[in-house]
Amino acid sequence: MTRDETLAAADDWFLHHGLSYFVPERRADVRSALRLRRTVPLVVVVALLAAGAGVALAWATGEFSAAPATLVLLGVLAVLWYALTALHARQIVTWSLGRTLGSLRRVLPMTTRALPLLLLAITFLFVNTEVWQVASNLSIASLWLVVALFSALAVGFLLVRLPEEVDRADDAVDDALLLRACRGTPLEEPCRELLEDPATDPAAYAEVTGYERWNLILVLMIVQTVQVLLLSLTVFVFLMLFGSIIMTDPVLGTWQTDPPFATSRALVQVSVFLSSFSGLYLMVSTVTDEDYRAQFFGGVTRELERAVGMRAVYLALRNR
Repeated sequence: MTRDETLAAADDWFLHHGLSYFVPERRADVRSALRLRRTVPLVVVVALLAAGAGVALAWATGEFSAAPATLVLLGVLAVLWYALTALHARQIVTWSLGRTLGSLRRVLPMTTRALPLLLLAITFLFVNTEVWQVASNLSIASLWLVVALFSALAVGFLLVRLPEEVDRADDAVDDALLLRACRGTPLEEPCRELLEDPATDPAAYAEVTGYERWNLILVLMIVQTVQVLLLSLTVFVFLMLFGSIIMTDPVLGTWQTDPPFATSRALVQVSVFLSSFSGLYLMVSTVTDEDYRAQFFGGVTRELERAVGMRAVYLALRNR
């Protein structure tokens, strides 16, 4: 293949492996889509529509918390829609979800490692009177805001810590990693040629910056979020089963508040509250505890190294 054909094949490879921002044309589109003259009007329109819908829903239901909950929900949906369309994040999300769901066999080892101590602590919280009285008396909108708050804290923590994973990957680039990363890809032969050329050093292009860096961070975030979500759902199912067995009417009758809460709804809300808290705990643990980190990130680390190595060879070939 000619140089241009090789680069085009590499672009296709990047797109099919969730690395949209590694393609220069896609980066140019994203840069244009993030200009203020395009984003500001969209933000204003979404904010006005969401605020109007929130006020209308709060007036109809008589719950003040419905207004901010609706604003947050519609804002999140608008951001997701814009990211999946104008920001070319669809390939990133699709590949990351497929990569995670395709390795569900890893969920059982992670479950046996991460959940025992967590379930022990959550079980004692679950049979706590104050937790039931607080969670069961939340409105649906207030409960959604609590879950959104836990989720925002988890995402914020990931945004601080995940760049360290990218730095760890691009710091480890050498000739052996480049050959291993490009094996079986359109850049396999160009990689050998570049490494044999004393005037070219592909490893000099290893540092990942800008939109490409955010591409890798987004992949790691989606993979991590799906894994933690699956474990949180496991906690939710456990609490629902456990609560249906031990939370009898006489027990709940002694915990009743004024106004009294409905038993079935209370069980669901307490389970949602504690499982979302468990998700936040797991998210923090998986990037601070080395054992958890190896368990949760072990499968995607090789993909991260391959992306960094492919990018270095790709840039060296373009600039040759």
